[in-house]
Amino acid sequence: MKQVKWGNTSLKVPAVVPGCMRLAQLGREEMNHFIHSAVERGANFFDHADIYGGGRSEELFGEAMQGDLSLKREDLILQSKCGIRKGYYDLSREHILASVDKILKRLQTDYLDVLLLHRPDALVEPEEVAEAFDRLEQSGKVRYFGVSNHKPSQIRLLKKYVGQSLAANQLQLSIPVSNMIANGVEVNMETAGSADRDGSVLDYCRLQDMTIQAWSPFQMSGWRGCFLGSEEYKELNKVLKSLAEKYEVSDTAIAAAWILRHPAGMQVVAGTASEERLAEIIAGSEIRLEREEWYRLYLAAGHILP
Repeated sequence: MKQVKWGNTSLKVPAVVPGCMRLAQLGREEMNHFIHSAVERGANFFDHADIYGGGRSEELFGEAMQGDLSLKREDLILQSKCGIRKGYYDLSREHILASVDKILKRLQTDYLDVLLLHRPDALVEPEEVAEAFDRLEQSGKVRYFGVSNHKPSQIRLLKKYVGQSLAANQLQLSIPVSNMIANGVEVNMETAGSADRDGSVLDYCRLQDMTIQAWSPFQMSGWRGCFLGSEEYKELNKVLKSLAEKYEVSDTAIAAAWILRHPAGMQVVAGTASEERLAEIIAGSEIRLEREEWYRLYLAAGHILP
């Protein structure tokens, strides 16, 4: 498993992160087997959120972890997110603190390795976030902090008050859904991809030593589903198949390798409950695509080189 430097910390972490959004569909025994399979392959960094399965994903994970004495808490990196509520976002001090307590109870652990703010809250008061983070750090309940789906100006606003480093930003990225890359390639052009929809978040994260965690790495644009095997992306799938044959892996592995080839040193959040699919994605972390191959995939997804 490829390792990447994590944010501005001294940690080296797995390039592939099992995302636990769909794990609520598993039974306890299946969950236990999935965790073991991931850890045995080097993917010991697990991404949760308090809303996944209405909290059930964390509950099942905690039960599986506690029920198996061979799993040691210190060998796992547990990340969770908070801030999304039914019908609104809430990054108030009270909600952050209450959310973490509930997350810890569901996971049956004393601490989170990482807490991310799940979505930007239009009513956020950064002073309250700072106070919540201080209390969580001082109590030992959270070791590292970050954000999800935040643009540079929102992060700068938080950092004006928050004393802790923000080590990660979880952002949507796939070969077709990659405006954060396209707006840099098509800079100073009047093309569709030149529109900067995120405040140059890719460059900002690199400048700030924040690790980008790519979620929905196989998603088509417009939320129309997975592009792998889709008739809407015939040319992309043709190139994926060709490279998969060259490297003797699956097209899934090549799609993951495309993200991990970027010099930003990203992580891929693999939101799958399938051990086989996770193994394919992990295999992609061992492949370093050639520059021409990376661009061939980029162009096959419909992007342009001006």
